[in-house]
Amino acid sequence: MKPHLTNALNTRRVKREKIMSRNPIKVLMANSASPQPKGEQCDCACAESTSAILPALNSGTFLGISNLYYQKITPEYEMAFNPNIGNGMMLINSSAKELLKAFSPPRPIKPADQSQIVNQMIGIGLLTAPNVDSEIQLHPTPNMLGAWLHLTDRCNLRCSYCYLPHAHQDISLKTGRAVLDAVFRSAVVNGFKQIKLKYAGGEPLLRFSLLQELHSYAQQLAEWHGLQLDGIVLSNGTLLTAEMITTLKKLDLRLMISLDGLGQHHDNLRPYQSGRGSFADVAAAIDLAILHGLPPNISVTVGGHNVEGLPDLLHWILARNLPYNLNFYRPNDLSALSGDLQLDERKMIRGMLAAFKVIEQKMPRQSFLAGLIDRADFSTPHTHTCGVGQNYLVFNSMGQAAKCQMHIQKPITDVHAEDPLAVIRADQTGISNLSVKEKEGCQTCEWKYWCAGGCPLTTYRATGRYDVKSPNCNIYKALYPEVLRLEGLRLLKYQNDPEVVSVFQPS
Repeated sequence: MKPHLTNALNTRRVKREKIMSRNPIKVLMANSASPQPKGEQCDCACAESTSAILPALNSGTFLGISNLYYQKITPEYEMAFNPNIGNGMMLINSSAKELLKAFSPPRPIKPADQSQIVNQMIGIGLLTAPNVDSEIQLHPTPNMLGAWLHLTDRCNLRCSYCYLPHAHQDISLKTGRAVLDAVFRSAVVNGFKQIKLKYAGGEPLLRFSLLQELHSYAQQLAEWHGLQLDGIVLSNGTLLTAEMITTLKKLDLRLMISLDGLGQHHDNLRPYQSGRGSFADVAAAIDLAILHGLPPNISVTVGGHNVEGLPDLLHWILARNLPYNLNFYRPNDLSALSGDLQLDERKMIRGMLAAFKVIEQKMPRQSFLAGLIDRADFSTPHTHTCGVGQNYLVFNSMGQAAKCQMHIQKPITDVHAEDPLAVIRADQTGISNLSVKEKEGCQTCEWKYWCAGGCPLTTYRATGRYDVKSPNCNIYKALYPEVLRLEGLRLLKYQNDPEVVSVFQPS
């Protein structure tokens, strides 16, 4: 090496060591055991989790800074992650960033580099071999099969954005048991280790006795087959009683309740059939569930009609320390107020950012990376927006299976199929849930493995195509950096709580 280059590198090394001696390396990471709601926070087909397979890096291998994305949190701290891998996020201080700079330009790994912090940075993709991103593949780990059980089409509310005609159709006990048999057959044949059942409608609490019988049967099947079972009831909350809550707890069932705003913001979207608002009853049901030890996950549908009320709603939810997920309105043929609900970009961004300010003021302990912006999931990388066509089944009241609950009137197979999931996976008609790698406008995006291109049905309705980016792309991109900023602030706030944050600070 030329003398002037050697001197420059030595000067840079000395400067770096002085900075790091005054301010030791510190890295904050979300603890894998951090308080989380059981299962995914979503009201439809949750994305399948994936893992990034990184090539082995041995002594002598060239090591360099990967395609890093930095998000400034405070003058001292930045979030850092590799968007092409999506394998993890770390909050690093200035000394940690100086260490990363030591590998720019790339250089061979030395024995002195085999430290815990360097290995950690290699492990999550902050440091890697040059040009290795092109070799990395996200491999699905399909451990869970999700199934939607449509107990009834009937409902006591008339929500403005509902996609169901509310016909008087109920599933029978015989058909319900046949549905569960079919779900477990597919799970066993395809090697799933866990089944997640979503009891829905309509309003499933209208069929509460049947719900109890079906879930008790599902528990028997899970025990016979040696599978884990997770169950959740998706309800509007208006029919909930203390006795129901006690029964749900005994059955180890979780509860998700829809709440779209406070007062009129909710009432405008989710009135009773008579036209009377339902907010007061829903709010009372949520407080009742909390009182009896079953805090519900709050599902919020956000659109042009209620986004301005979102900050007040977040105040209400966070005051009760409840998990929640924010879902953008998805247009459908039966939406009565589709014009009011449409997602005006400026209005949506302004309202969502105001809601984020509320979160910043009352930062929760639990991570919200899986449910803060529509279908985006920052807690795990994924190539598909949701599990539709992958690891998800939707059964209507007649035992017919569809790909998505919004296409429940377009079944593809039924309970008599030996493996309904195989039929769903093989079907080439209807909704097509493509990999983000196949979507025009997504391949080079740094957010691709968290966003995965948005809801395919929303995209198709707006463009007539499944292989393009979401019409909400500009909204997403304006909000994603703020999600990372909030997560960085959460890690800083709870850095002294080992249940929430893992801290690495080498001596």
